[in-house]
Amino acid sequence: MNRDAVRQTATITTFVLTIVVNALANILPINGRNTGQISDSFANFFVPAGYVFGIWSIIYLGLLAFVVYQALPAQRENKLLREIGPWFIGSNLLNAVWILAWHYSLVPLSLLIMLGLLGCLLVIYTILDRNRSEARGAWRWLVNPTFSLYLGWITVATIINVSVTLISVGWDGFGISGEVWAVALLVIGTIIGALVALPRRDWLYAVVLVWAFFGIGVKFAALPLLANAAYIAAAVAAVIVLLNLFRNLNSGGGVRRTAQA
Repeated sequence: MNRDAVRQTATITTFVLTIVVNALANILPINGRNTGQISDSFANFFVPAGYVFGIWSIIYLGLLAFVVYQALPAQRENKLLREIGPWFIGSNLLNAVWILAWHYSLVPLSLLIMLGLLGCLLVIYTILDRNRSEARGAWRWLVNPTFSLYLGWITVATIINVSVTLISVGWDGFGISGEVWAVALLVIGTIIGALVALPRRDWLYAVVLVWAFFGIGVKFAALPLLANAAYIAAAVAAVIVLLNLFRNLNSGGGVRRTAQA
């Protein structure tokens, strides 16, 4: 078996591992609690309503399509897939290991793993961005959108993980309430979203932020300061979505004309 075939096989195997571990986390559940119950056990104000996590279904469907696409014989020697492959395999392994760390209450370790997952996705996103102006067919309609959604959600998940880790180690927030800190995290998340999405005209990345921030407002509707801040952050992210869509339409269907680094 040549190196490309090994990469394709490893991609399939590690993705299946990710799906199985995530499923068992809630079916068994691992260590007696499902993933959401563990999250709810922390007094964390930067976390959306439960329905928001349904975005994983869309992400995993997109990743499944990507895994099938990369396994096609015609894609075996695809240079971009050769670049992306090791990082995607690494992201799958980190995703599965994160579940174990989270379910066994190794919260600081889970943050380190989450940062590793974020790093893998950032590398993949950078590789795709470098070739975005030439994206056609499956790359334009499947691969790029899937990793935009995935990176967007892991960006949010990383902020959540940071917040939970600080709570788990007993950080008092310098005496500032958790609600106020959550508002600050919303501001940070919005700034990150603008810095990532606007230069790349990536409206899908910003859609994830709209979804997540609105979900925070829904969950904490009884806390006016936090809820209103979340709705404002969602509105700002929605403006970024619309602006990027408008710019894409005016540039000929969403392909950037600028030279890639």
